[in-house]
Amino acid sequence: MAVPGELVVTDDVPAAFTARVVEAFRGRPLDTFSLALSGGATARACYEHLAEHAGNQVDWWKVDVYWGDERCVPHDHEDSNYYLAREALLDRVGAANATHLMRCAEGPDPYQLRLGDLGRIDLVHLGMGADGHTASLFPNSEALDADPGRLVAMNDDPSGVNPYRRMTLTFAGIARARLVVVTVSGAEKAEALAAVAAGEDLPAARIDADAVVWLVDPAAASGLSR
Repeated sequence: MAVPGELVVTDDVPAAFTARVVEAFRGRPLDTFSLALSGGATARACYEHLAEHAGNQVDWWKVDVYWGDERCVPHDHEDSNYYLAREALLDRVGAANATHLMRCAEGPDPYQLRLGDLGRIDLVHLGMGADGHTASLFPNSEALDADPGRLVAMNDDPSGVNPYRRMTLTFAGIARARLVVVTVSGAEKAEALAAVAAGEDLPAARIDADAVVWLVDPAAASGLSR
């Protein structure tokens, strides 16, 4: 078995991520470029690298920024994915054409309508947790079984390990991407990645889109050769 998509094992996940974003931007089918961002330590490293090394290779005035998921905290809270993206990327590149924040107080329907109007997302960036979750689609959570027409949902981690209520793209929302880039770093992710590759029913194993690329460091990939 294998992960759902192309697997790239690399010593420098942030650099590989930057290269994929630049490639997708250059090959975009429209004048604008839609980019959905993620959260977590690996995402932060990727966005800092993108801002530092590709700021002049992407015309940020043509980029519309979305989010794959968000914690239901104020947007200036240190655990907000928007706050992470602003610190690591948006403030560093100066601006974007538009930033579409997920707002938990509004519920998922306004974001659902926005994505419906957009149609396709050029690139969705995802990570994977040690439990195999991706976006805020947690094992045994309600949003895993969302109706196929539901692109955005509210969700919680039933295990209680991941705090806060969340807003998240569903698998149907993720599947609207032309390209999904999944970045995975660290030995603590090795067991989950091996389980995904073995075809076990973890959320990350259900990622689907026109193209899916997994950028994985050697520590996270260490269980794949067993």
